[in-house]
Amino acid sequence: MRPPPVSLAAALAARRRLLGALGIACLPGSPVASAAAPGTRRPRYRAIERGTPLRFPRDHGAHPDYRTEWWYATGWLGDSAGELGFQITFFRIRPATDPDNPSRFAPQQIILAHAAISDPAERRLVHAERVARAGFGLVQAREADTDVELQDWRLAREAIGLPGGRYRARIDAGRLRLALDLEATQPLLLHGDAGYSQKGPLPRQASHYYTQPHLRVGGRIAHAGRERTVKGHAWLDHEWSSEILAPGATGWDWTGINLDDGGALMAFRIRGDDGSVVWAGGTLRDRLGHTRAFGPDSVRMTPARHWRSARTGARYPVAMQVRVGATEIALEPLFDDQELDARGATGIVYWEGAVRAIGPSGPVGRGYLELTGYAGRLVL
Repeated sequence: MRPPPVSLAAALAARRRLLGALGIACLPGSPVASAAAPGTRRPRYRAIERGTPLRFPRDHGAHPDYRTEWWYATGWLGDSAGELGFQITFFRIRPATDPDNPSRFAPQQIILAHAAISDPAERRLVHAERVARAGFGLVQAREADTDVELQDWRLAREAIGLPGGRYRARIDAGRLRLALDLEATQPLLLHGDAGYSQKGPLPRQASHYYTQPHLRVGGRIAHAGRERTVKGHAWLDHEWSSEILAPGATGWDWTGINLDDGGALMAFRIRGDDGSVVWAGGTLRDRLGHTRAFGPDSVRMTPARHWRSARTGARYPVAMQVRVGATEIALEPLFDDQELDARGATGIVYWEGAVRAIGPSGPVGRGYLELTGYAGRLVL
């Protein structure tokens, strides 16, 4: 028997139960947020400002004054048995709790993580997730450089003389284990205006956002009862914000593609409740290293084919036509069922899948496509 579709109300109820166990009423911005208790105050989140320079290695690290932040690694791996996709994501959230609470158990920062494998042999995602409040030396996101730790899950960057260093990702979820090293081969790619990436019509609806494209990956993964030595290429996003969605926005579509000629392409669109485009943007770095940023008038993401999940009832545009400036590509999924049910951690369901990029003359790259807000309005 198939499970019934998951409603947004059910997802929010699951999230309330989870966050209640952590000692907080809700994530910031949630429509189910309860009022602060008398005598307490809300934290003041720092706003994103255009013109703020990004400084490295400091900005590889955490930014706890902002509301939300993520380090997002996606890529393609392979061995003699074939190809597969992978995702490793760490989130940092500053909840709407009283910053003056002296208790060590008061959740001033929440760390969440997802890990997933897109294996064509499985025809679905194999994934795991975790969530915990920061503290006690076991759960933390350090500020000096990328080093996010959630018990025995970790993503950390090492400066080893490479242009962007090397990231070490270690995930052990029992049935799913990943031990991957991701080495930089290119300079960082700053999105928007020197890393200021506008996400809505108002300037404050923005993030600081950069990517490390064309990471060279090697290591071991284990799932489905066997261990594999793999290698491939990946894309790592780091983004932080305090107000990323405009009122009336329901979710976004995003893609990051490592182009075969050494270039890189990122595109996104934020959708309104009525399906209209609230905002869009993109970045294209060509094979010679020349970079251009594009605004809403120059970016189009048009669904080419949909797939409906039998588990949740959500209908996702898993194949897309993408235009950024004069560049046009088609995105085709490795397979259709790459839906990620993250209700145990973030309380949301979304589609996160490995895709091939196809140009007018054939394949031009590989990357990932992310589709949020199709199983219910996304709340950050």
